[in-house]
Amino acid sequence: MPDCLVNGVRLHFEEHGQGQEGRAPILCIHGMSTSALVWGPSVAKVAALGRTIVYDRRGCTRSERPQPYATNITQQADDAAALLRALDAAPAVVIGRSYGGEVALALALRHPETVRALVLLEAGLVNLVPEAKAWAEGVMARTLAAAEGEPSDAAKALVHEILGEGAWEKLPPPLQSMFAANSAAVVAEMRGGFLEAEPEALSKLGIPLLLVASAESPPAFRHVVAAMGAAIPMARTALVPGGHMIDLAEPAVLEFVATVVREPNP
Repeated sequence: MPDCLVNGVRLHFEEHGQGQEGRAPILCIHGMSTSALVWGPSVAKVAALGRTIVYDRRGCTRSERPQPYATNITQQADDAAALLRALDAAPAVVIGRSYGGEVALALALRHPETVRALVLLEAGLVNLVPEAKAWAEGVMARTLAAAEGEPSDAAKALVHEILGEGAWEKLPPPLQSMFAANSAAVVAEMRGGFLEAEPEALSKLGIPLLLVASAESPPAFRHVVAAMGAAIPMARTALVPGGHMIDLAEPAVLEFVATVVREPNP
């Protein structure tokens, strides 16, 4: 699969499906500690709807990790915009999970011409809910503390916090290896801070948007999704079963994407 030089960093990306006249491309942005590999066979279901691009964000797995490594959501969003332009794939329907959802939202706010619609799978815009922000700050503190003892433990600590006790042991060994190898990226992304967007800015988003929360995730995510839904006039919300690793091919997601890839640009 090819690489693309974006903002001075080599990003690994894959393309699936076929572009069609009148259909927007689809871009998938993975969350913290993972890579495009985490989407698995669900990519094929999304790609049945049109040209689908998945990539490893800066610092993750098959993409370049500059040394010393520091990053933030603004930089990651600018990477996504540059990748879409380099691949002649803008405006796109952008799907982001967790931290990748924050990147996707920042992309829409900073580079609105690159985004036709958004799907945010438990994007953690925690500044909207004080209790959620306090919870997320605790997760960050404990994860960074784990990394001080053993750098590769950052991802393990994060999985424990977000997916629950015993979740790490249930992961297949290849996923454990991928997560552990991205521990340096976890530390850099956490130190880069959360996305902060005020309701006024969110209210100006004039694109179709689907907010997805999971019934079994930590409650903070559901509270944030509810607050985002109240702030964004065009937002739809969906509650799905399972935990934080919401499937890219959830029926609610596929139904929404099937509609918005065919809509004219707003």
